[in-house]
Amino acid sequence: MPVDLEALFPKLLNLVLDLIVVVDEAGNVAFISDACEGMLGYTPEELVGTQLMDLVYPEDLERTLEAAKAVMSGNSHIDFENRYLHKEGKIVHVLWSARWSAENKVRIAVARDVTKLRQADQMRDALYRISQAAHVTESLRSLCQEVHQVVGELLSTDDLYVTFYDFANDALSYPYAPKDRVFAWMEGPLQAGTAIAEVIGSGRSLLATRDVLRPGQGGAVVQRPEEANWLGVPLVSGGRCLGAVVIESQSAAEHYTEEDRDLLDFVATQISTVIERKKAEEDLRFIAHHDALTGLTNRPLFYDRLETALRVAQRDEGQVALLYLDLNGFKRINDTCGHEAGDRILCEVSRRLEQCTRASDTVARMGGDEFTILLTGINDPESVATTVQKIRDVMATPIEFNGHSFSAVFSIGTALYPDDGTDAECLLRSADAAMYGMKREIKGSAD
Repeated sequence: MPVDLEALFPKLLNLVLDLIVVVDEAGNVAFISDACEGMLGYTPEELVGTQLMDLVYPEDLERTLEAAKAVMSGNSHIDFENRYLHKEGKIVHVLWSARWSAENKVRIAVARDVTKLRQADQMRDALYRISQAAHVTESLRSLCQEVHQVVGELLSTDDLYVTFYDFANDALSYPYAPKDRVFAWMEGPLQAGTAIAEVIGSGRSLLATRDVLRPGQGGAVVQRPEEANWLGVPLVSGGRCLGAVVIESQSAAEHYTEEDRDLLDFVATQISTVIERKKAEEDLRFIAHHDALTGLTNRPLFYDRLETALRVAQRDEGQVALLYLDLNGFKRINDTCGHEAGDRILCEVSRRLEQCTRASDTVARMGGDEFTILLTGINDPESVATTVQKIRDVMATPIEFNGHSFSAVFSIGTALYPDDGTDAECLLRSADAAMYGMKREIKGSAD
C-alpha cells in the first residue's frame, strides 16, 4: 500500500537528533521539533509561540539578531554558532544552518548541540596553557595565578585557592589564596569536620555549602550539596594526596554541579604533577637561600640583598641601616639544657625578630647565635633606634621550654649607610664592632 508521506513527515522530523525550528517574520516559533527538550530543556509546547531570542545568551544576542536579519535578507547561514540558556540555567553551544523561505515568510533552521565539542576545545586549550605556564612561570604562586585564570574561564568562580598538606607534621599551608588574602587561621593542623579535611582525608572531591568563614571553623560545612557554592578536589600525584584545589562562589544564584566537580577533578589531575614539581623547585631554592634550623635568610642571600640595597640607596641618595645581633649567654643554655633547648631558643628568637621588622626588611642568621637585620627605606636614625627598642621589648618576654624559663638578651650593634660605611664590608665591620662594644659593656656591668 502507498505510504502517506505527508502524515509521516512530522514524525520523521521528530526522530531527527538535531533541532529543527521554523520562525515567523515576528521572531515567534511556529514549529520546533522534539529535540528541543534534550537540547534546551523545554518541550515544544512551551516554546511554540514564544521568542526564541529570549533564550539567547545575553552576550551573543546582538550578533544573533544581526545574523537573523541577514537570513531574512536572503543570505543563508550554514555555520553560525552562538550560545543559549538551558531551562536549568546552564549554557548550551549551538551550531546553526538557516535559510529564508520567501514563499512562506519564515526562517527554517537546523541546530546542533556542540557544547561537548566546545568544552573539549576549552579543556584542551586550558591544559596547553597550564603546561606552558609550568615551563615559563618562575614561582608556584605565578603558576597558581595562571591556573586560577584558566579555571575561571571554565567554571564560575569568585575565589580559588590551593592548599598543601604535610601529613607527617599535620600542617596545612596555602601557597596561593584568593585576591591576595591570607587566612592565618587556615595555616596549621587539619581541622576535623571541615570540608577541606574531608577532601584531603578521603582523597575525594566534595560539593558543599560555604558558611561564613570564621577563625577556628575551617570554612565550609558539608550540607545541602544541591546548593553547593564550595567545591574542593584533591591534588593527587603518585598515589599521594598533596592537598587540594578549592573554588568558591559568592553569588547566591551560582551553584556547582556534579559536572563542575568532574571538570575540576580532571583539571586537578592534570596539574597535580606540575604543581608538585614547581613546589619541589621552590623548596630547593628555599633550602639554598635559607637557614635550615630557623628558616631565616642565610649568609649568602643576606650579602646579596645588602649589596642590592646599597646600590639602590646610592642611586636614590637614601639610607640603609644594618643591625648586628649576638644572643648573650647562649653557650650556657646549650651546656646546661642541651642542644634541643638551644635550637628551640634560636627558632623562637628568629620568629620574634621577624615580628619586629617590616616585610621589606631582611632578618638573617649568620651562624651560631649571631643574626643580622637589614633595614631599608630609612628616613632618619631615630627609626633605627625605635626598631632596636622594639626588639628589646619583644625579647623581654621569657621563653618557656620543658619547665624552664629563658630570657633572650641581645647585644646589638648598628651601622648606617652612608655615615658608617659606603660598602657592604665597611658597614658589616662597623655594625660588628658596635655589637662587640656593647657586649663588653654588658659584661663589664655584670662584673
